[in-house]
Amino acid sequence: MASHGVARPAISVVRTDEQLHEEQQRIQEYRDLEELIRAKIAEEQYTVEVLDLTSKLLKENPEYYTIWNVRRRLLIYGLFSKSSDSSSPSKASQNTSPTDTTQTSSIPSSASTSTIPADSNTIQHDPISQTRGKTGTTLDLISADLEFLFPIMMKFPKCYWLWNYRLWLLHQANERLDWQIARGLWTRELVLVGKMLVKDSRNFHGWGYRRTVVAQLESQKLHGSSMVESEFEYTTKVIHGDKGLSNFSAWHRRSKLIPKLLEERQADDPTRRQFLDDEFDLIIAAMYTDSYPYAQSAWFYYQFLMTTLTDPVGHATITPNFTSEERIEFLVRQLEVLKDMLDGAEDCKWIYDALIEYTLCLSRMEERQLQIDEKDDCSQWLTELRKLDTLRSGRWVDLELDLRGNNIPGV
Repeated sequence: MASHGVARPAISVVRTDEQLHEEQQRIQEYRDLEELIRAKIAEEQYTVEVLDLTSKLLKENPEYYTIWNVRRRLLIYGLFSKSSDSSSPSKASQNTSPTDTTQTSSIPSSASTSTIPADSNTIQHDPISQTRGKTGTTLDLISADLEFLFPIMMKFPKCYWLWNYRLWLLHQANERLDWQIARGLWTRELVLVGKMLVKDSRNFHGWGYRRTVVAQLESQKLHGSSMVESEFEYTTKVIHGDKGLSNFSAWHRRSKLIPKLLEERQADDPTRRQFLDDEFDLIIAAMYTDSYPYAQSAWFYYQFLMTTLTDPVGHATITPNFTSEERIEFLVRQLEVLKDMLDGAEDCKWIYDALIEYTLCLSRMEERQLQIDEKDDCSQWLTELRKLDTLRSGRWVDLELDLRGNNIPGV
Protein backbone atom coordinates (compact mmCIF):
# COMPACT_ATOMS: atom_id res chain seq x y z
CA MET A 1 0.00 0.00 0.00
CA ALA A 2 1.20 3.51 -0.76
CA SER A 3 0.19 6.90 0.60
CA HIS A 4 0.98 10.06 -1.41
CA GLY A 5 3.76 8.23 -3.19
CA VAL A 6 5.35 6.94 0.03
CA ALA A 7 5.52 3.15 0.07
CA ARG A 8 4.41 1.31 3.18
CA PRO A 9 5.68 -2.21 2.72
CA ALA A 10 4.45 -4.96 5.01
CA ILE A 11 7.16 -5.91 7.49
CA SER A 12 7.27 -9.32 9.10
CA VAL A 13 9.95 -9.70 11.77
CA VAL A 14 10.69 -12.81 13.76
CA ARG A 15 11.27 -11.73 17.36
CA THR A 16 13.35 -13.47 19.95
CA ASP A 17 12.07 -14.54 23.37
CA GLU A 18 13.91 -11.60 24.90
CA GLN A 19 12.21 -9.16 22.54
CA LEU A 20 8.82 -10.68 23.28
CA HIS A 21 9.51 -10.34 27.00
CA GLU A 22 10.46 -6.67 26.57
CA GLU A 23 7.25 -6.07 24.63
CA GLN A 24 5.20 -7.64 27.39
CA GLN A 25 6.92 -5.37 29.88
CA ARG A 26 6.08 -2.30 27.81
CA ILE A 27 2.45 -3.41 27.57
CA GLN A 28 2.26 -3.86 31.32
CA GLU A 29 3.86 -0.45 31.93
CA TYR A 30 1.30 1.09 29.56
CA ARG A 31 -1.60 -0.54 31.41
CA ASP A 32 -0.20 0.50 34.79
CA LEU A 33 0.12 4.08 33.58
CA GLU A 34 -3.43 4.03 32.28
CA GLU A 35 -4.78 2.75 35.60
CA LEU A 36 -2.79 5.32 37.54
CA ILE A 37 -4.32 8.15 35.47
CA ARG A 38 -7.80 6.75 36.01
CA ALA A 39 -7.28 6.56 39.76
CA LYS A 40 -6.00 10.12 40.05
CA ILE A 41 -8.79 11.54 37.91
CA ALA A 42 -11.36 9.66 40.02
CA GLU A 43 -9.86 11.48 43.00
CA GLU A 44 -10.06 14.79 41.10
CA GLN A 45 -6.33 15.32 41.25
CA TYR A 46 -6.20 17.98 38.56
CA THR A 47 -2.49 18.71 38.85
CA VAL A 48 0.57 19.23 36.67
CA GLU A 49 1.83 15.80 37.73
CA VAL A 50 -1.25 14.09 36.29
CA LEU A 51 -0.95 16.21 33.16
CA ASP A 52 2.59 14.86 32.75
CA LEU A 53 1.25 11.31 33.11
CA THR A 54 -1.22 11.87 30.27
CA SER A 55 1.61 13.30 28.18
CA LYS A 56 3.60 10.12 28.67
CA LEU A 57 0.67 7.93 27.64
CA LEU A 58 -0.35 10.03 24.63
CA LYS A 59 3.18 9.93 23.26
CA GLU A 60 2.73 6.17 23.07
CA ASN A 61 -0.86 6.17 21.83
CA PRO A 62 -2.24 9.47 20.47
CA GLU A 63 -5.37 7.67 19.23
CA TYR A 64 -6.61 7.21 22.81
CA TYR A 65 -9.27 9.91 22.61
CA THR A 66 -10.52 9.43 26.19
CA ILE A 67 -7.15 10.57 27.53
CA TRP A 68 -7.36 13.71 25.39
CA ASN A 69 -10.68 14.39 27.12
CA VAL A 70 -9.04 13.76 30.50
CA ARG A 71 -6.38 16.27 29.55
CA ARG A 72 -9.08 18.84 28.79
CA ARG A 73 -10.61 18.25 32.23
CA LEU A 74 -7.23 18.72 33.88
CA LEU A 75 -6.90 22.12 32.28
CA ILE A 76 -10.48 23.35 32.65
CA TYR A 77 -11.18 22.24 36.21
CA GLY A 78 -7.69 22.45 37.59
CA LEU A 79 -4.81 24.24 35.95
CA PHE A 80 -6.66 27.03 34.13
CA SER A 81 -8.58 27.86 37.29
CA LYS A 82 -5.43 28.19 39.41
CA SER A 83 -3.81 31.54 39.77
CA SER A 84 -0.05 32.04 39.61
CA ASP A 85 0.23 31.48 43.35
CA SER A 86 -1.07 27.91 42.91
CA SER A 87 -4.32 28.39 44.78
CA SER A 88 -6.66 25.42 44.96
CA PRO A 89 -8.69 24.64 41.85
CA SER A 90 -12.26 25.77 41.58
CA LYS A 91 -15.02 23.23 41.60
CA ALA A 92 -16.55 22.21 38.32
CA SER A 93 -19.75 23.77 37.19
CA GLN A 94 -22.59 21.61 35.98
CA ASN A 95 -23.22 23.84 32.97
CA THR A 96 -22.48 22.06 29.72
CA SER A 97 -22.10 23.65 26.32
CA PRO A 98 -22.82 21.45 23.29
CA THR A 99 -19.80 22.89 21.53
CA ASP A 100 -17.55 21.71 24.34
CA THR A 101 -18.46 18.05 24.01
CA THR A 102 -15.86 16.18 22.04
CA GLN A 103 -16.80 13.54 19.56
CA THR A 104 -16.08 9.93 20.30
CA SER A 105 -14.46 7.58 17.86
CA SER A 106 -15.94 4.41 16.43
CA ILE A 107 -12.53 2.80 16.93
CA PRO A 108 -12.50 0.98 20.29
CA SER A 109 -9.73 1.64 22.75
CA SER A 110 -7.56 -1.21 23.89
CA ALA A 111 -8.22 -0.13 27.44
CA SER A 112 -11.00 -1.45 29.61
CA THR A 113 -13.92 0.95 30.04
CA SER A 114 -15.25 -0.50 33.25
CA THR A 115 -13.54 2.06 35.44
CA ILE A 116 -13.92 5.11 33.19
CA PRO A 117 -16.13 7.77 34.80
CA ALA A 118 -19.52 8.16 33.15
CA ASP A 119 -18.68 11.62 31.85
CA SER A 120 -15.24 10.72 30.46
CA ASN A 121 -16.31 11.60 26.92
CA THR A 122 -18.09 14.82 27.90
CA ILE A 123 -16.15 17.93 28.79
CA GLN A 124 -18.06 20.50 30.83
CA HIS A 125 -16.88 24.08 30.94
CA ASP A 126 -16.86 26.12 34.07
CA PRO A 127 -18.03 29.68 33.51
CA ILE A 128 -15.13 31.76 32.28
CA SER A 129 -15.20 33.80 35.48
CA GLN A 130 -14.33 30.66 37.44
CA THR A 131 -11.79 29.12 35.10
CA ARG A 132 -9.82 32.17 34.02
CA GLY A 133 -6.42 32.19 35.65
CA LYS A 134 -3.88 34.97 35.39
CA THR A 135 -2.93 35.62 31.77
CA GLY A 136 0.66 34.58 32.24
CA THR A 137 -0.22 31.21 33.75
CA THR A 138 -2.91 30.44 31.19
CA LEU A 139 -0.70 31.49 28.29
CA ASP A 140 2.17 29.36 29.61
CA LEU A 141 -0.10 26.32 29.88
CA ILE A 142 -1.53 26.73 26.38
CA SER A 143 1.87 27.44 24.83
CA ALA A 144 3.45 24.45 26.56
CA ASP A 145 0.65 22.17 25.40
CA LEU A 146 0.97 23.40 21.81
CA GLU A 147 4.72 22.67 21.96
CA PHE A 148 3.99 19.23 23.41
CA LEU A 149 1.73 18.38 20.47
CA PHE A 150 4.08 19.37 17.67
CA PRO A 151 6.51 16.38 17.66
CA ILE A 152 3.59 13.98 18.04
CA MET A 153 1.85 15.58 15.07
CA MET A 154 5.00 15.22 13.00
CA LYS A 155 5.04 11.51 13.85
CA PHE A 156 1.27 10.99 13.49
CA PRO A 157 0.15 13.71 11.04
CA LYS A 158 -3.20 12.07 10.30
CA CYS A 159 -4.43 11.47 13.83
CA TYR A 160 -7.78 13.25 14.17
CA TRP A 161 -7.55 13.63 17.94
CA LEU A 162 -4.32 15.59 17.73
CA TRP A 163 -5.79 18.14 15.33
CA ASN A 164 -9.02 18.37 17.35
CA TYR A 165 -7.20 18.93 20.62
CA ARG A 166 -4.90 21.54 19.12
CA LEU A 167 -7.86 23.52 17.83
CA TRP A 168 -9.52 23.21 21.22
CA LEU A 169 -6.45 24.73 22.88
CA LEU A 170 -6.47 27.67 20.49
CA HIS A 171 -10.17 28.30 21.06
CA GLN A 172 -9.42 28.30 24.78
CA ALA A 173 -6.91 31.04 24.08
CA ASN A 174 -9.66 33.03 22.36
CA GLU A 175 -11.83 32.74 25.47
CA ARG A 176 -9.23 33.22 28.19
CA LEU A 177 -6.58 35.57 26.80
CA ASP A 178 -6.48 39.07 25.40
CA TRP A 179 -7.19 39.10 21.68
CA GLN A 180 -3.68 40.32 20.80
CA ILE A 181 -2.13 37.33 22.57
CA ALA A 182 -4.63 34.88 21.08
CA ARG A 183 -4.01 36.29 17.60
CA GLY A 184 -0.29 35.77 18.08
CA LEU A 185 -0.91 32.09 18.79
CA TRP A 186 -3.10 31.69 15.70
CA THR A 187 -0.51 33.51 13.58
CA ARG A 188 2.14 31.09 14.75
CA GLU A 189 -0.18 28.23 13.78
CA LEU A 190 -0.29 29.50 10.21
CA VAL A 191 3.50 29.28 10.05
CA LEU A 192 3.44 25.82 11.62
CA VAL A 193 0.85 24.37 9.25
CA GLY A 194 2.79 25.87 6.36
CA LYS A 195 5.84 23.88 7.44
CA MET A 196 3.77 20.71 7.79
CA LEU A 197 2.38 21.16 4.28
CA VAL A 198 5.93 21.50 2.99
CA LYS A 199 6.60 18.05 4.40
CA ASP A 200 3.37 16.61 2.96
CA SER A 201 1.59 19.11 0.74
CA ARG A 202 -1.34 16.76 0.14
CA ASN A 203 -2.26 16.08 3.77
CA PHE A 204 -5.95 16.98 3.84
CA HIS A 205 -5.82 17.36 7.63
CA GLY A 206 -3.26 20.11 7.16
CA TRP A 207 -5.30 21.88 4.48
CA GLY A 208 -8.45 21.73 6.57
CA TYR A 209 -6.54 23.02 9.57
CA ARG A 210 -5.10 25.86 7.50
CA ARG A 211 -8.60 26.93 6.42
CA THR A 212 -9.68 27.01 10.08
CA VAL A 213 -6.64 29.03 11.13
CA VAL A 214 -7.16 31.56 8.34
CA ALA A 215 -10.85 31.89 9.24
CA GLN A 216 -9.87 32.73 12.81
CA LEU A 217 -7.25 35.25 11.73
CA GLU A 218 -9.88 36.91 9.54
CA SER A 219 -12.50 36.96 12.31
CA GLN A 220 -13.77 40.10 14.01
CA LYS A 221 -13.03 38.57 17.41
CA LEU A 222 -9.31 38.69 16.60
CA HIS A 223 -9.64 42.04 14.79
CA GLY A 224 -8.71 40.36 11.53
CA SER A 225 -9.10 41.28 7.88
CA SER A 226 -9.40 39.31 4.65
CA MET A 227 -6.50 37.02 3.73
CA VAL A 228 -7.91 35.94 0.37
CA GLU A 229 -5.11 37.50 -1.67
CA SER A 230 -2.33 35.88 0.37
CA GLU A 231 -4.10 32.51 0.43
CA PHE A 232 -4.66 32.59 -3.32
CA GLU A 233 -0.98 33.35 -3.79
CA TYR A 234 -0.18 30.43 -1.47
CA THR A 235 -2.12 28.01 -3.70
CA THR A 236 -0.19 29.34 -6.69
CA LYS A 237 3.09 28.69 -4.90
CA VAL A 238 2.06 25.14 -3.97
CA ILE A 239 0.82 24.34 -7.47
CA HIS A 240 4.12 25.47 -8.99
CA GLY A 241 6.07 23.48 -6.40
CA ASP A 242 7.22 19.87 -6.49
CA LYS A 243 4.29 17.64 -7.54
CA GLY A 244 2.00 20.59 -6.92
CA LEU A 245 0.08 20.12 -10.15
CA SER A 246 -1.34 16.86 -8.80
CA ASN A 247 -2.36 18.40 -5.46
CA PHE A 248 -6.14 18.01 -5.15
CA SER A 249 -6.27 20.14 -1.99
CA ALA A 250 -4.44 23.08 -3.56
CA TRP A 251 -6.69 23.14 -6.62
CA HIS A 252 -9.79 22.78 -4.45
CA ARG A 253 -8.72 25.58 -2.14
CA ARG A 254 -8.04 27.78 -5.17
CA SER A 255 -11.52 27.17 -6.58
CA LYS A 256 -13.14 28.18 -3.28
CA LEU A 257 -11.11 31.39 -3.03
CA ILE A 258 -11.83 32.68 -6.54
CA PRO A 259 -15.36 34.10 -6.03
CA LYS A 260 -14.35 36.08 -2.94
CA LEU A 261 -11.07 37.13 -4.56
CA LEU A 262 -12.82 38.68 -7.57
CA GLU A 263 -15.42 40.30 -5.35
CA GLU A 264 -12.80 41.94 -3.14
CA ARG A 265 -10.88 43.12 -6.18
CA GLN A 266 -14.12 44.65 -7.46
CA ALA A 267 -13.24 43.10 -10.80
CA ASP A 268 -15.16 44.39 -13.81
CA ASP A 269 -16.18 42.19 -16.73
CA PRO A 270 -12.95 42.59 -18.80
CA THR A 271 -10.86 41.81 -15.70
CA ARG A 272 -12.92 38.72 -14.99
CA ARG A 273 -12.56 37.57 -18.58
CA GLN A 274 -8.78 37.98 -18.38
CA PHE A 275 -8.75 36.13 -15.07
CA LEU A 276 -10.58 33.19 -16.65
CA ASP A 277 -8.12 33.23 -19.57
CA ASP A 278 -5.20 33.14 -17.15
CA GLU A 279 -6.65 30.23 -15.16
CA PHE A 280 -7.26 28.23 -18.33
CA ASP A 281 -3.66 28.94 -19.40
CA LEU A 282 -2.43 27.73 -15.99
CA ILE A 283 -4.30 24.44 -16.02
CA ILE A 284 -3.64 23.67 -19.69
CA ALA A 285 0.06 24.28 -19.16
CA ALA A 286 -0.18 21.84 -16.27
CA MET A 287 -1.78 19.21 -18.50
CA TYR A 288 0.96 19.57 -21.08
CA THR A 289 3.67 19.06 -18.45
CA ASP A 290 5.20 15.61 -18.18
CA SER A 291 2.52 13.03 -17.37
CA TYR A 292 -0.11 15.45 -16.11
CA PRO A 293 -2.64 14.88 -18.91
CA TYR A 294 -3.30 11.71 -16.92
CA ALA A 295 -3.63 13.39 -13.50
CA GLN A 296 -7.16 13.46 -12.14
CA SER A 297 -6.54 16.54 -9.99
CA ALA A 298 -5.77 18.78 -12.97
CA TRP A 299 -8.87 17.62 -14.79
CA PHE A 300 -11.08 18.31 -11.79
CA TYR A 301 -9.93 21.92 -11.76
CA TYR A 302 -10.39 22.13 -15.52
CA GLN A 303 -13.97 20.89 -15.07
CA PHE A 304 -14.51 23.58 -12.42
CA LEU A 305 -13.41 26.28 -14.88
CA MET A 306 -15.61 24.82 -17.60
CA THR A 307 -18.69 25.13 -15.37
CA THR A 308 -18.24 28.88 -15.82
CA LEU A 309 -19.21 28.28 -19.43
CA THR A 310 -21.62 25.35 -19.26
CA ASP A 311 -23.41 25.39 -15.90
CA PRO A 312 -25.94 28.03 -14.73
CA VAL A 313 -24.65 27.84 -11.13
CA GLY A 314 -20.97 27.82 -12.05
CA HIS A 315 -21.63 30.58 -14.55
CA ALA A 316 -21.99 33.09 -11.69
CA THR A 317 -18.67 32.14 -10.09
CA ILE A 318 -16.18 34.00 -12.28
CA THR A 319 -18.01 35.66 -15.18
CA PRO A 320 -21.63 36.30 -14.14
CA ASN A 321 -22.19 38.81 -16.95
CA PHE A 322 -20.91 36.64 -19.79
CA THR A 323 -23.32 36.63 -22.74
CA SER A 324 -24.30 33.37 -24.40
CA GLU A 325 -22.13 34.28 -27.37
CA GLU A 326 -19.10 34.82 -25.15
CA ARG A 327 -19.60 31.51 -23.37
CA ILE A 328 -19.93 29.69 -26.71
CA GLU A 329 -16.79 31.42 -27.97
CA PHE A 330 -14.81 30.19 -24.98
CA LEU A 331 -16.25 26.69 -25.28
CA VAL A 332 -15.35 26.38 -28.99
CA ARG A 333 -11.81 27.51 -28.19
CA GLN A 334 -11.46 24.91 -25.44
CA LEU A 335 -12.69 22.14 -27.71
CA GLU A 336 -9.90 23.01 -30.14
CA VAL A 337 -7.38 22.92 -27.27
CA LEU A 338 -8.60 19.48 -26.24
CA LYS A 339 -8.31 18.14 -29.79
CA ASP A 340 -4.75 19.43 -30.01
CA MET A 341 -4.00 17.81 -26.67
CA LEU A 342 -4.80 14.37 -28.13
CA ASP A 343 -1.63 14.55 -30.23
CA GLY A 344 0.79 12.42 -28.24
CA ALA A 345 -1.77 11.53 -25.56
CA GLU A 346 -4.05 9.21 -27.50
CA ASP A 347 -4.29 6.90 -24.49
CA CYS A 348 -5.61 9.56 -22.11
CA LYS A 349 -9.25 8.85 -21.31
CA TRP A 350 -9.79 12.26 -19.69
CA ILE A 351 -9.42 14.02 -23.02
CA TYR A 352 -11.95 11.82 -24.81
CA ASP A 353 -14.41 12.15 -21.93
CA ALA A 354 -14.08 15.95 -21.94
CA LEU A 355 -14.41 16.17 -25.73
CA ILE A 356 -17.71 14.29 -25.71
CA GLU A 357 -19.10 16.16 -22.71
CA TYR A 358 -18.33 19.62 -24.04
CA THR A 359 -19.36 18.82 -27.61
CA LEU A 360 -22.78 17.89 -26.23
CA CYS A 361 -22.78 21.05 -24.12
CA LEU A 362 -22.04 23.15 -27.20
CA SER A 363 -24.99 21.68 -29.11
CA ARG A 364 -27.31 22.33 -26.15
CA MET A 365 -26.09 25.90 -25.72
CA GLU A 366 -26.65 26.56 -29.43
CA GLU A 367 -30.02 24.74 -29.21
CA ARG A 368 -29.32 22.37 -32.09
CA GLN A 369 -28.58 18.72 -32.86
CA LEU A 370 -25.03 17.49 -33.34
CA GLN A 371 -23.59 18.14 -36.77
CA ILE A 372 -22.38 15.26 -38.96
CA ASP A 373 -18.70 15.78 -38.19
CA GLU A 374 -19.48 16.09 -34.46
CA LYS A 375 -21.41 12.83 -34.58
CA ASP A 376 -18.49 11.02 -36.20
CA ASP A 377 -16.04 12.44 -33.69
CA CYS A 378 -18.20 11.48 -30.69
CA SER A 379 -18.60 7.94 -32.02
CA GLN A 380 -14.84 7.59 -32.35
CA TRP A 381 -14.13 9.10 -28.93
CA LEU A 382 -16.65 6.80 -27.24
CA THR A 383 -15.04 3.78 -28.89
CA GLU A 384 -11.68 4.82 -27.45
CA LEU A 385 -13.17 5.37 -23.99
CA ARG A 386 -14.56 1.83 -23.96
CA LYS A 387 -11.09 0.48 -24.74
CA LEU A 388 -9.24 2.63 -22.21
CA ASP A 389 -11.60 2.37 -19.25
CA THR A 390 -13.41 -0.95 -19.17
CA LEU A 391 -14.24 -0.61 -15.45
CA ARG A 392 -16.71 2.18 -16.22
CA SER A 393 -18.65 0.32 -18.89
CA GLY A 394 -21.93 1.36 -17.25
CA ARG A 395 -21.03 5.02 -17.60
CA TRP A 396 -20.23 4.55 -21.27
CA VAL A 397 -23.62 2.88 -21.76
CA ASP A 398 -25.29 5.93 -20.25
CA LEU A 399 -23.20 8.20 -22.44
CA GLU A 400 -24.18 6.11 -25.46
CA LEU A 401 -27.85 6.69 -24.64
CA ASP A 402 -27.18 10.41 -24.35
CA LEU A 403 -25.52 10.39 -27.74
CA ARG A 404 -28.38 8.41 -29.25
CA GLY A 405 -30.64 11.21 -28.13
CA ASN A 406 -28.73 13.28 -30.68
CA ASN A 407 -29.48 10.73 -33.42
CA ILE A 408 -25.95 9.45 -33.94
CA PRO A 409 -26.04 6.49 -36.38
CA GLY A 410 -24.17 3.36 -35.42
CA VAL A 411 -23.81 4.30 -31.74
